[in-house]
Amino acid sequence: MERPWEADPETTFLRRIGASPQELGVTSDTPDCPDLWELENGDVAVIGRDLSNSLGTRLPAGVSIGPDERLVVIPRSMLIAAKRDIPNV
Repeated sequence: MERPWEADPETTFLRRIGASPQELGVTSDTPDCPDLWELENGDVAVIGRDLSNSLGTRLPAGVSIGPDERLVVIPRSMLIAAKRDIPNV
């Protein structure tokens, strides 16, 4: 069965959404910084901690994680800072 949406592995990064991890103080300037990016095709890339194994065992009813998906967590401050860059439509 074909999925209604597939991630495009050929797209590129367009712009950061919200503030940088450094601006938010959620990194120690190491390569493990959480981040949000708009991709050239309009999709969004999320860099965060993979908690699929721990939180994935406690998903609400009707929620699932596909074999090629991960449950990723980012700091709340990062999503709040991104609000200004997310359209209302």
